[in-house]
Amino acid sequence: MKITGFKLAKLCVPLITPFKTALRTVTKIEDIILLVETDTGNIGYGEAPPTAVITGDTHGSIIDALRYHIMPAIIGMEVSDLSAITSTIQSAIVHNTNAKAAAEIAVYDLSAQAQNQPLYKMLGGGSPALSTDLTISLDGVDKMVADSLLAIKQGYKTLKIKVGNNIELDIKRIREIYKHTKGRVGLILDVNQGWSAEQTVKALEALEASGVKLDLIEQPVKADDIDGMQFITQRVSTPVMADESAFNAAQVRELLERKACDIINIKLMKTGGISNAIKIANIAEDFGAKCMIGCMLETSISVSAAAHFAAAHADIITHIDLDGPVLGTFDPVEGGTTFNGPKITLGDGPGLGIRAIKNLQYIEG
Repeated sequence: MKITGFKLAKLCVPLITPFKTALRTVTKIEDIILLVETDTGNIGYGEAPPTAVITGDTHGSIIDALRYHIMPAIIGMEVSDLSAITSTIQSAIVHNTNAKAAAEIAVYDLSAQAQNQPLYKMLGGGSPALSTDLTISLDGVDKMVADSLLAIKQGYKTLKIKVGNNIELDIKRIREIYKHTKGRVGLILDVNQGWSAEQTVKALEALEASGVKLDLIEQPVKADDIDGMQFITQRVSTPVMADESAFNAAQVRELLERKACDIINIKLMKTGGISNAIKIANIAEDFGAKCMIGCMLETSISVSAAAHFAAAHADIITHIDLDGPVLGTFDPVEGGTTFNGPKITLGDGPGLGIRAIKNLQYIEG
């Protein structure tokens, strides 16, 4: 099976409710879709969201990186030579991790199709059944409490609470949510780089003193503040997870060597795809650390790839944060992975199992 061409398209899925964090507010998933063509007629699917405030990727940069750098470099390559293809993708252009992730997802999809097995089995096996948490967007206290209670009714066992824009109000938000959900659901606190190290320690000490128990706190300080991450991790009992500080293998190794976090959040859009995600999972295993698998605002195309990766590395990836598809008003993908509330079920078809994608707007050029 040889790569012969590609197409690019846009896909828009309105969100059920606005997605609000300390960094941004988004009302729709509006991603770039990559279709990789082969001489056998097989199609590999990839996806990249614009995440300018996190990775620096925009619609324009994703399109140009794929059209002029990444895809021309791999056309003509044999899908069976997966290592060479992923190496070529990673070296085709610096940065542009979302575009690289889209290309790698599509190629891994094709590789598993060529082997006539689901992607997770090609990656090593595991259970096709996963359970995700649900994100509670940053909002007023009463609204966040109501959203949390609704999520519990929908069957979620873990909630990721977005805070980070006002530390006193954040503490109130957390206490109120905990008061109404105690014993019924686990809570992850995602600050999205919104606090300082000193504020984080004081906030967690205050929360712990008042009886609030969190599963973990995610990326409380700026991405480049490794000293701050270390300062926090050494002073609080709540596990600390690195997200924006952990894009690549070198960063993950430094974080773990310095004991600057307890858990690593792996996202394919940060790593540039599955090949580097595997390297990070292996490093975490070497240090005896666990990982979360996360996503940006993505549809079930790329989130499915993340789920397949997680299933194959279930001994390392113990936290699942793949709620992107259920935040949208509809799922544009036919076939493959099923997202039903907290339940994720991987399909048994070859690759990602995608049969068709609705509402694609193809990009000319």
